[in-house]
Amino acid sequence: MVGYEPPTATASQAMAAVPLSTYIAAQERMKGTLSPFASVRFAQDADVPCLLSALEAGNPLNGPSTWILKAPSGCVVPWHRHTAQEQLIVVAGDVNAEMTDHPPTLLGPGGFAVMGGDMAHQFTCQGREACVMFVAFDRAYDIRWGKGSGR
Repeated sequence: MVGYEPPTATASQAMAAVPLSTYIAAQERMKGTLSPFASVRFAQDADVPCLLSALEAGNPLNGPSTWILKAPSGCVVPWHRHTAQEQLIVVAGDVNAEMTDHPPTLLGPGGFAVMGGDMAHQFTCQGREACVMFVAFDRAYDIRWGKGSGR
């Protein structure tokens, strides 16, 4: 057609295509992992003596990571924050989750919490049995202790 110019992608359309291609490339490189619970090698946490943890996937030094945590009843992970967003899923036990601007909430197996980056939060394992939780961070891991005021 004379004078016809094909439409060009808008900036938002072009930006939307980049994350999808990045995601697809990352998925192609992912080798996968299978970890029966009995094979998890927990290590004592350096900052919270009652907490045990094991890295399940990722590299916490420079990108996303997923951890499995185990804590006996009464264990408190005191107020802290991370630059990354954190997602928590309770597998066993009862976890009292507290975070800025939310009421304390008791999460049992299947319970879920998500804390935005720099959102102060703390967890306490309650009840008779140990708590087991998965936590995932969307970028490199860091931790700053205290309830403090964000950024």
